[in-house]
Amino acid sequence: MFEGLQTRLDEVMRRLKGETKITPEVLDAALRQIRLALLEADVNFRVVKAFVKRLRERAEGQEVLESLSPAQQVIKIVRDEMIDLLGESGGELRIAGSPSVTMLCGLQGSGKTTTAGKLALRLRKKFGRQPLLVAGDLQRAAAFEQLVQVGAQVDVPVLTPEPGEDVVALAARARVTAKNRGHDVVILDTAGRLHIDSDLMDEVKRAADAAQPTEILFVADAMTGQDAVKSAQAFGEALALTGIVLTKIDGDARGGAALSIRTVTGVPLRFLGTGEKLSEIDLFHPERMTSRILGMGDVLSLIERAEQGLDAEESERLANRFVRNQFTLDDLRAQLLQIRKLGPLTQVLDLLPKVGPMRNLDMSAVDEKEFRRIEAIINSMTPKERSHPQILNGKRKRRIARGSGTRVQDVNQLLKQYQMMKKMMKGMQGGMLRKAMKGLR
Repeated sequence: MFEGLQTRLDEVMRRLKGETKITPEVLDAALRQIRLALLEADVNFRVVKAFVKRLRERAEGQEVLESLSPAQQVIKIVRDEMIDLLGESGGELRIAGSPSVTMLCGLQGSGKTTTAGKLALRLRKKFGRQPLLVAGDLQRAAAFEQLVQVGAQVDVPVLTPEPGEDVVALAARARVTAKNRGHDVVILDTAGRLHIDSDLMDEVKRAADAAQPTEILFVADAMTGQDAVKSAQAFGEALALTGIVLTKIDGDARGGAALSIRTVTGVPLRFLGTGEKLSEIDLFHPERMTSRILGMGDVLSLIERAEQGLDAEESERLANRFVRNQFTLDDLRAQLLQIRKLGPLTQVLDLLPKVGPMRNLDMSAVDEKEFRRIEAIINSMTPKERSHPQILNGKRKRRIARGSGTRVQDVNQLLKQYQMMKKMMKGMQGGMLRKAMKGLR
């Protein structure tokens, strides 16, 4: 996410750092480039205009032109203003009433059904709630079957419509059913609809009256850019929206919707859909998103992802193996499996600061298949070969290559990387290494 904007802003900041003194002309040029970068990222033009105006006012008001470190001052101002632009941090779903109801609305294809499953899983696993999913999409063929499948994956029951029942009656029945069955939260999925369809908009308003929701979340597809912003604004005029869930941000290279939607709609961003898995939903944090936009990474989110995804005992075991120089190819395979639990490699790398060797990393060149290739090669070895790779001769390597669907060169490259890793780990102090590995838990 934000690849294009990151590149443009990074270029602007590097130019500023190269200036010994920022003159009015240099500031004008920098602000002009920032404005162009935001417009190219599909940020609403009114938002861009107001944003750049505030940057200029703060830069001139804080005497940046006379500062000993003017470039750092400008970067700080950009960061602070962008945090203000994105708004407050997203809060967890508010639970009020018995049961508490959350209703999802939005356009067709925005990801409402998947988001319903993600929120249900989050409530169940993180907070010990007993949610009930309600299949209120009666417009799309087989929509409720899709929610039933999602419910089965997250181990949450689904209430489906009875023959001839409309969404308003279903919403009212859901409250009674949830109370009778001991569910403390209801998540009502609704049909996708255009805000210009007066009949469907009237229906969703009546459903909201029947459901009496504590939360009404608008689910927006980040990849639709300003269309998502306009739709959210229209839904906000019809319903008392309490938040926005921005989905598919992992596929949005520009980020215009994320940067515009709160200012235009006045509704806070609450959650971000970060991937296809039902566990991949995060609270929105403006500071973290700003850091990613400015190439500073999002280490806190990476740590949280590691805490949720990594096996603490396995990390400790691997750390001890490293320290004792007992690291085998079996351990390498286990380490790769641990890393893959963090999610797609491109997402993990996107959370790291774009400094040093990471500055010029081409994310498109990151090969996700490389992990699976390495695992296939290791899986094609015998237990003895994995523990004692020095016995691998030409005949064994050819057999391994055939079994893994790779080339002998690939086997040799893996063995070379493995030996380099062992050598590097042997040269590190044991205590330092163990501490670093524990930091991932």
